[in-house]
Amino acid sequence: MIPIVAKLLVVMAGTIGPMLIPSAAWSLTEIGDALQIEILRKGAGKQVVLSQGAKEWFMLIEVTPENAVILKQEKDQDRYLIDESETHDRPMTVDEVDAAITDYVNSVKARVEKK
Repeated sequence: MIPIVAKLLVVMAGTIGPMLIPSAAWSLTEIGDALQIEILRKGAGKQVVLSQGAKEWFMLIEVTPENAVILKQEKDQDRYLIDESETHDRPMTVDEVDAAITDYVNSVKARVEKK
């Protein structure tokens, strides 16, 4: 039989633990009732996933000392509407990564709100 204190610690770790891990979700936001936004830190880059029902928008910026790679995908159910990548010959700065993620999120929000 597991003591009550051990059970309580397991519950607290599951509840509080994700808030303490810096590589966990940076933000999870809902717009209206349907659009969800999750931003994760990925090394020196970031990843954002936006979802609304069966639609999903994805952007990953991977930064290395030599370059930066940006992947963008838009998916409706299992069908990819957009699947593109671009490579920059130099690494992106933290400010450039943040600006690119913010611009992408704002562009998706604008398209979703138009409908």
